[in-house]
Parts: sequence; structure tokens; C-alpha cells
Amino acid sequence: MRFGIIGAGTIGSIISKKLVKTGHEVKIADARGIEHLEGKELAGTPVPIEDVMTNIEVLIISLPLTALPSIRNIIEQVGEEVIVVDTSNYYPGRDHKIAEIENGMVESVWVSNQLGKPIIKAFNNLLAYTLENEGTPEGTSRRIAMAIAGNDLSQKQKITDVVNQLGFDTVDSGSLTDSWRQQPGTPAYCTELTKEELTKALEKANKEKAPFLRDKVIEKLSASNFTPLANKDIVNMNREIYNS
Repeated sequence: MRFGIIGAGTIGSIISKKLVKTGHEVKIADARGIEHLEGKELAGTPVPIEDVMTNIEVLIISLPLTALPSIRNIIEQVGEEVIVVDTSNYYPGRDHKIAEIENGMVESVWVSNQLGKPIIKAFNNLLAYTLENEGTPEGTSRRIAMAIAGNDLSQKQKITDVVNQLGFDTVDSGSLTDSWRQQPGTPAYCTELTKEELTKALEKANKEKAPFLRDKVIEKLSASNFTPLANKDIVNMNREIYNS
């Protein structure tokens, strides 16, 4: 398949590398300009953002939420046949408080409104290390699963097939308005669960508690001065707090 990626940060770069490794064509752009890609070790072809959405089947957006309104004029040029995938997560300390989300709007619904496009929510509930290193062949025991939400079943199936190629099972978490179940602060978020476990975690999610639990994890990391933790330690902390 032919992919465009906007965002060459950690997640965007990992996705690009894994897509290229599995034989897909990938173009990658930085929303600030192609010059910001210079010197980076990237898979795929670096292009200006104006060129990233031409001749593609899937557009993956991996940007902080604060950057999304600035690319709406670019996204409006994307053809209706192109699947738009959102990988973002809302953290008020990083993204500044967004009133609509603070008042209960689902994060990816807000994203879709900013972009003026229907979107699929994916690649957001795995840690970067997990996404890069923990993928396994289909059928592997205790294979980690990723949640995928969206309103178009055909589009979700295509992204499900891609995620399977990249080494992960998937769980359909419902419509875009249901995607809060895989947001930060929920049992499904960055807890490395199997398909069966993830299905139960999505059902267990509590929308009202999620922001409090999300912030509790950040507070715990802040108390340790963000001393680097092993991936398994972060996963275990998330499991403990998000299931409380």
C-alpha cells in the first residue's frame, strides 16, 4: 500500500520504519517544513507536506494536538478515498488545556473536527518501545493487541490488516465516539494486553476517572524527575494505576 505520514517524531518514525520493512511505500513529512527532516534517520521518502497526500491510500497523522489546526488546509486536499489515521493522545501539560476535551469531548472527535475529515483512531495505545520491538507473527502466544476505533468498517478492516502485518492483533473498539476507551487513563492504554485482555479492558474503561488516572501517572513520573524507566516498569505502573 501507499502511505503518507505527517509527523517524524518517535511514533511517526517507528511506523514509517515498520511499514517500509514490510514492503509498503511511504512518504513522510514534517508539518513545520521539509528542512526539519534534514539529518534524521528516516525510512521512506522525505517530502514537503504539500506532497505527502498525493498518490496515497492511507494518511497517518502523528502530531501533537496543538499542531492539528495548522494543517487543516493541507488535509482538506486529501481525496475522500484516502484513509486518515490519528495516532494522537491528549496530555494537557504538553498540549495546553483544550476546553472542548476538558468538557468531555472525545479526543479523536475533536481531532476529526479540527481536520474536517472522518478519521480512524489507531497506534495510540501502545508505548513507542512496544510498537517498535514487541511485534510478533500472527498466531504467536500472548501476542499484544492494538485498539482501533472509527465509523467506517471497511477502513477499519484495512488498518487492521496493516497492523497485523506490523506484528499486532487488533480489537475493534467501536465508533470514533467510543475511542475514549483507548485514551490515556484507561485500562487499555499502554498496558500490553492480548486480544482477549484488551477486549475486557475496553469494556472496563471509566470515562470520568480516566483524566484523573492519566494525571496520576504523570505525577508519579514527575516525582522521579522522569528518570528513565524500563518499558516493563512503565507497563506495570500503567496496569496498576489504570485498573485502580
